[in-house]
Amino acid sequence: MTHNMDNEMNIKELAQEIQKALLARGEMMATAESLTGGLVASHIVDIPGSSAILAGGIVAYQNEVKESLLGVPHQVLENEGAVSAETVKAMAEGARKKFGCEWAIATSGIAGPTGAEPGKPVGTVWMAVANSLQNEAFCKIFEGNRTEVREKSVYSVLGKLLFLLNNQKSTCTSEH
Repeated sequence: MTHNMDNEMNIKELAQEIQKALLARGEMMATAESLTGGLVASHIVDIPGSSAILAGGIVAYQNEVKESLLGVPHQVLENEGAVSAETVKAMAEGARKKFGCEWAIATSGIAGPTGAEPGKPVGTVWMAVANSLQNEAFCKIFEGNRTEVREKSVYSVLGKLLFLLNNQKSTCTSEH
C-alpha cells in the first residue's frame, strides 16, 4: 500500500505541474480515455483551478464511441484494434478537435484480469499525447492488478504530457 500512496502523491504533483505549465502557456487540454475510464480527467480536476486548463474529456470505452465521438476510423479499429498506436493517436486528435484545445491525451489498454490478445498481454496500454505540432503514441506493459494498471497508466501519460509541455516551445511565444 505504501507504493500506491507514493504513486498518488506523484500523480497529484504531476497534475499540479501540468496545470502550472498550461497556465503559463495560456493553453488547455482534453482527455480521451478508454481503460482509465476518466481517471486522468479526475486527477486533473482534483487540483483547484482546473477549469482554467481542462476543456473536457470523453470516456470512450466501446469501439463505436471511439468511432462516433472521437473520429477513430473504423478501419483502424478493425485492422489495428482498440489497443494500438493508431487508435490512441486518433483518439487524442479527435479530443483535441472536439474540445478545440491545444493538448489532448488518450489511453487504451487491457487492464485485466482478462482480455489478453496475441501480442497484447494483460497490462498492455497504449497512450498518446497530441498537440498541433505532434501526436506521440507510446506503449507500456504494466504489472499489477486492474487498479494498479489503470493508475500506472494515468501516471505515465501525465508524465509524458508534462515532459512535452516543458520541452516544447509554445506555438505562440516569440523568441527574444
